[in-house]
Amino acid sequence: MDQTPAPACPHSPTCPQAQDECRGEARIMGAHPEQGWNLLCNGVLEFEDTGQLLPDGTIVAPHRPTGGERVAA
Repeated sequence: MDQTPAPACPHSPTCPQAQDECRGEARIMGAHPEQGWNLLCNGVLEFEDTGQLLPDGTIVAPHRPTGGERVAA
């Protein structure tokens, strides 16, 4: 497998790196809603259930809110 690093982020301010906790805030570079995933600028594949696949193969489990929290009107 090719281990070439991803190109530097061209955005200003730069997108979070794949190792950062806020990695999901990177800009979408390739949207595939029909398949349920997006490719982010930092090389992360983010799925519609909020799970992520990092460029190094690490899997991040879905982490969306479960709906248990309620906001008062």
